[in-house]
Amino acid sequence: MIRIEKLTKHYKTVRALQGIDLQVAAGELFAYLGPNGSGKTTTIRILTGLSRPTSGDAYLHGFHVEHDTLKVKKECGLVPQTINLDHELTVFENMDIHGRLFHMPARERLRRIDELLEYVEIQERKSSPIKQLSGGMKRRVMVARALMHSPRILFLDEPTVGLDPGIRRRIWSLIKRIQQAGATIFLTTHYIEEAEFLAERVAFLDEGRIIAVDTPHNLMAHLGSWALDEIANGEMETTYFKDRGEANRHIQGQEGSFSLRRVNLEDVFIFLTGKKVVP
Repeated sequence: MIRIEKLTKHYKTVRALQGIDLQVAAGELFAYLGPNGSGKTTTIRILTGLSRPTSGDAYLHGFHVEHDTLKVKKECGLVPQTINLDHELTVFENMDIHGRLFHMPARERLRRIDELLEYVEIQERKSSPIKQLSGGMKRRVMVARALMHSPRILFLDEPTVGLDPGIRRRIWSLIKRIQQAGATIFLTTHYIEEAEFLAERVAFLDEGRIIAVDTPHNLMAHLGSWALDEIANGEMETTYFKDRGEANRHIQGQEGSFSLRRVNLEDVFIFLTGKKVVP
């Protein structure tokens, strides 16, 4: 559903993307991870026709993002990092304008708005101005708006940024439901547990290059099952073990402060890059 070949994006002094190759299958929920400035949003802007690459090619459902831009935009929906709803308009009016931009007939727009607002569980706020909604409600409206024209591919760029854990998990449930309905989802996030819970595969991006692509399970298995964090002389060092018994044997007879936990995707990223993913 998404195919990227040797994609680059250069600004005056910055190489935002440096030869990206990637494929995402139809119906897949794919997470694209990396620190700020690694090229995640640049990639999404190119794939959705909002920016042109310096070189390389990208295709959505077989359409070239530069040569078939209008067709590409019909194939995808986008939920950006920033809340870009019109705060003076109502939920209904924001949805209706989006439908009009995609030339949806009036009857279809009305049906789709009611269907989607019920789907994201915000039907009772249909007539409320956006400025009266909570942050979590605004995010749900943005997801509903992105789905208005029934896209095959949904791009979610930091969809839960700034939300409290309870609301984040509610959005996770919504994202899973959208995938189960048949959409392909391309997700960027700084919340590692979000990718670990949602994604079937993840790619780690660092300084404009993809450094690893695999399932969360396989990536974590390369390190081990257990992580032992040891604090000594004000520094923390992490050691990885295949099983808990091995970790416990390592601790015996040693002094210091230890914390034993399960390996997670952030461990993988730090191991590969020496950096942390910071929200």
